[in-house]
Amino acid sequence: MVEPVAHRSAAVMATVRRPLRRRIGAHRGVIVGGVLFAIICMAVFPGAMLWPIDPTAIDLGNGNAKASLAHPLGTDQLGRDMLARVLAGGRVSIAVGLAAMMVALGVGTVIGVVAGLSRRLDGPLMRLTDLFLSLPLLPLLLVVMMLFREALSEGLGPEAGLFVLIVGAVGITSWMGTARIVRAEVLALKERDFIRAARAMGVSDTRLILRHILPNVASPIMVSASLGIASAILTESALSFLGLGFPPDFPTWGRLVSDAAVYLFDYPGRVFWPGMAISLTVLSVTWMADALGDALDPRRAPPR
Repeated sequence: MVEPVAHRSAAVMATVRRPLRRRIGAHRGVIVGGVLFAIICMAVFPGAMLWPIDPTAIDLGNGNAKASLAHPLGTDQLGRDMLARVLAGGRVSIAVGLAAMMVALGVGTVIGVVAGLSRRLDGPLMRLTDLFLSLPLLPLLLVVMMLFREALSEGLGPEAGLFVLIVGAVGITSWMGTARIVRAEVLALKERDFIRAARAMGVSDTRLILRHILPNVASPIMVSASLGIASAILTESALSFLGLGFPPDFPTWGRLVSDAAVYLFDYPGRVFWPGMAISLTVLSVTWMADALGDALDPRRAPPR
């Protein structure tokens, strides 16, 4: 028996319209992950007000200082306050992760939906995806950074130019997994009776995608988003380690870990604190993404 499109559409829209506080709030992962991510953001972004110490201020007479009231996380070899540097680095790392994730998610979702719905474009788009997957990611990023770094730095300024370049480079080299996941979901969905009935009723492609396709692929997209943030932060760390990220005097979590690697056995806290910040940020976003994916999936009932 053909599944009535009206019943299926009603189920989808009921999920979308259900108050978010009631449906999403029922998932503990959203609450725990959201609270943890909010605490990190509240500590990182207004960090200059919470801990008004210049993260680039050098005090050679106070280098390699242990934790104290004046320097809760100690200082590095140049006497720079580690707490101030961790807070300042978080602003850049989180911003790069979120922005690059949005770029990758947008490109991957569009390509995945188009490839899944269009037989004519499916082959070329998937071959393009395979081409990007076959390219070595790190060498490709290095080439992009070397080609456009100077031009964007001169046009937008050193920091803004590097931010745009890193976000763009990481985003356009990270969309392939999302595209494949979305395409697979769309291929499965378009064979469902409610999608066929909607097409038979003359529903436009735009309405079909917005009202029937995207609500049903929200769950894998959210999971892909969480992985994208983690991947972007780690990729930025690798670029900083190779000297092609932000300048050495511009702290990021990746830069802090890289700079402290040679002091790992003598001063392990220098690696531990920025590494812990990266881990907690990725963990909180992953919890939120998994729970939001379940909550926004119309095929799953909300937890009781």
